[in-house]
Amino acid sequence: MSEKYKFHNPDGIYFITPTITDWIDLFTKQRYCELVIDALKYCQKEKGLMIHGWCIMSSHLHLIVSSNGKEEISAIINDFKTFTSKAIIREIKSTEESRKKWMLRSFEEAGSKLKRISHYKVWRDGNHPVELDTNQMVDQRLAYLHENPVKQGIVYHAEDYCYSSAIDYSGGHGLIEVDLID
Repeated sequence: MSEKYKFHNPDGIYFITPTITDWIDLFTKQRYCELVIDALKYCQKEKGLMIHGWCIMSSHLHLIVSSNGKEEISAIINDFKTFTSKAIIREIKSTEESRKKWMLRSFEEAGSKLKRISHYKVWRDGNHPVELDTNQMVDQRLAYLHENPVKQGIVYHAEDYCYSSAIDYSGGHGLIEVDLID
């Protein structure tokens, strides 16, 4: 992986995009979104993850995050992806899911290509972390992640999308506690 896309500054604020293997539209189902939200809340409470902006799209999520120093940001995101992978596979297996066989086969095939994966690979490797070291970069990435559901035709107004921090930046309160960036 390129040195350009790593978490170099432990005190930095990063824009990352964890993506589902094969860009599978997993997050079209509420239960999978809830798993991600619960895991992010856990990482905030127990691992020191600070979330400054977030948005769950159908096959990926955008996050603007940093760490309060309790754990390194790279370790937090790695743990988040490991935990949610297992939780998502359990959920797929245990519920009525019309795409169950196809998704499990896709995740299993992706996992079989790597020695470090024991069975299923839900998340693609990497997060493409970009350190946001200027106000312009922060503003641009916040606007991008909040406008993503609008551009996809999901909502007319960014703050109406419940799986995003846009409401927090509009004076309301969303599903996840957000550390607002002024």
